[in-house]
Amino acid sequence: MEIHNFTPLSALAGGVLIGLSAVLLLAVNGRIAGISGIVRGIIDPNKPDDLDWRLLFLAGLIAGAFLYRLLPGMNTSISLEAPLLIVIIGGALTGIGTAVSGGCTSGHGVCGLAQKSPRSLVATISFMFMGGVTVFMMRHVVGG
Repeated sequence: MEIHNFTPLSALAGGVLIGLSAVLLLAVNGRIAGISGIVRGIIDPNKPDDLDWRLLFLAGLIAGAFLYRLLPGMNTSISLEAPLLIVIIGGALTGIGTAVSGGCTSGHGVCGLAQKSPRSLVATISFMFMGGVTVFMMRHVVGG
């Protein structure tokens, strides 16, 4: 198996930035940087004054990806190898999974583990295990 596009410095920088954004959001707003909860609050906001920081956080995520692609030497090609219907179904299942587990990988894996939450530990182990099962199934059973 060949590994493509492994860049440890950009991975380290990305991890540091994710950690900093989570710490800053908690310090400034007292909120957990769980993306599914942030998006859910945009779709169905409980308080009108709660919407601004959510929109800014989401805009920063999107803008950061675009800014990263502008850096010199970055491969800017993106290809989608799955049919659009599969992507939509995968997105819907991910949304259902985050609702059932009470959070997503960022909420549980980054913020929950940092707070030593047993619930987040179980959720993160489940995410990682099922991710491994999915990769195994796609590469060795389905054949991808």
